[in-house]
Amino acid sequence: QGHLMESGGGSVQSGGSLRLSCTTSKFTDSSICMGWFRQAPGKEREGVATIYSDGTTTYEDSVKGRFTISHGNTQRTAYLQMDNLKPEDTAMYYCAPEVPSCREWWSLLRERKNFRNWGRGTQVAVSS
Repeated sequence: QGHLMESGGGSVQSGGSLRLSCTTSKFTDSSICMGWFRQAPGKEREGVATIYSDGTTTYEDSVKGRFTISHGNTQRTAYLQMDNLKPEDTAMYYCAPEVPSCREWWSLLRERKNFRNWGRGTQVAVSS
């Protein structure tokens, strides 16, 4: 979608690091949840991490301690720092900003509903 800009991703060996970034120009209010989800071939979407406007973060269990989500200069920019990458992290990663809350974001994921906004995705490939 035209209001989303994603960058980062690539191919690394196990234990390596990558940084993803996402900026949206769509939302002007202050209640924005910036989130990343990923999808590997043949698998369902999996939430990775979210950050709310107030800085509150939530992580999927398998990435805790390895991934860090943070804001950029504004609440409409989010970075996903991925360290100690593992082969099972290989997937297409998508940025999906959502309002009005990260609770809504994770609910959409659990209920297998489509996000209202998401990027074209960026590929992350981790080799062993």
